[in-house]
Amino acid sequence: MASRILTHIKQLLNTREDSSPLFGDALSRLPLIDDAYLLVEGDEIAGYGKMSSLKKDHAQLPSEQEDCSGKLVLPCWCDSHTHLVFAGYRENEFVDRIRGLSYSEIHARGGGILNTVRKVNETSEDELFQVSWKRLEEVAALGTGAIEIKSGYGLTVDAELKMLRVIKKLKERSPLSIRSTFLGAHTYPMAYRENHEGYIQLIIREMLPEIAKEKLADFIDVFCEKGFFSPEETEAILRAGLAYGLKPKLHCNQLNSIGGIETGIKLDALSLDHLEVISEDDNQRLRNSGWKGICTLLPSSAFFLGIPLPQARKLIHAGCSVAIASDYNPGSSPSGNMNLVVSMSCLQMNLSPEEAVNAATINGAFAMGLGKHCGSISIGKQANLIVTRAIPSLAFMPYAFGSNHIDKVMIRGQFLSQ
Repeated sequence: MASRILTHIKQLLNTREDSSPLFGDALSRLPLIDDAYLLVEGDEIAGYGKMSSLKKDHAQLPSEQEDCSGKLVLPCWCDSHTHLVFAGYRENEFVDRIRGLSYSEIHARGGGILNTVRKVNETSEDELFQVSWKRLEEVAALGTGAIEIKSGYGLTVDAELKMLRVIKKLKERSPLSIRSTFLGAHTYPMAYRENHEGYIQLIIREMLPEIAKEKLADFIDVFCEKGFFSPEETEAILRAGLAYGLKPKLHCNQLNSIGGIETGIKLDALSLDHLEVISEDDNQRLRNSGWKGICTLLPSSAFFLGIPLPQARKLIHAGCSVAIASDYNPGSSPSGNMNLVVSMSCLQMNLSPEEAVNAATINGAFAMGLGKHCGSISIGKQANLIVTRAIPSLAFMPYAFGSNHIDKVMIRGQFLSQ
């Protein structure tokens, strides 16, 4: 088993003996070790501590050593909400929005999600895999070691299965930890605009059985929003997914508060995602429900759409467990750069650097059901590491948001080629 050691690490961040989601004020506590070492054996973290105790802790050291003087080492980003598998981009709609059209107006004209749906339906499975693989390599080089990828740009039986098969192939070939989410209920396809129940039955009776048969998804998601899926429709779809063992995740409260939070709590969703619009009733419900899922916030999406960002501080004060993710997609967040997401979370949602790192690592891992495998510096977890360039402090990473602070990225014990 190959082994290596990182030595003289200026700060080793997010060192944890126990792994559990961080709720409320616990998000601000980021354990670290100054002047540290980290031992990797195979694809796992095998030990860590202060340099002063290295010889006492380990009598024999690996010959392969990496001097990290002046550098920080932290767990790779865990991006728990993306739509990375898609065909084409939508820069024309970007210009339409600059000229005054809203997201809803573009969608009503057959743009938005439906624009990408057309492109996905016209693209072969092999072509879709190739463009998605390239994006996956790009986000890995930016420090992402675990990622959730949704379908939802197919909206037919064949096209949804095509997307999910691409995600499955990415899982099989990539060293990243990948989770797959079925999002057939992303919107209503044009053929079912006036027949919502017909499309819901297509999801339940035709898509889900085939997805379960081929074991194509880990989770099920629904876009619960005005003009998309109502709370009642959302619940029916999620319950159908639960019957096949798919844990619920929800897009909710992005533009309006219509009951998505209640539905997610009722069904014990793994995560509630977006949450740009939180009423006082929503806040109290999250505070008092006892729900132990993750509130996944997507600051780059709100930034791109020009809508108010999620009220992260309100959620933290309510005792919620908050994660941040990229929402990488062609319509509202055409970037999978989690470093930028961390910066935006500090600059525009008032998270501290420590809170942002925790939200993008350990809580992001738990939002994908991967908290026992990645997201922190813990013995036995995957050796997914970001090694920064020589920088003065953790705060410098989100502060100097226009620079690339990453020197190397390690996935499962191997540095990615530079």
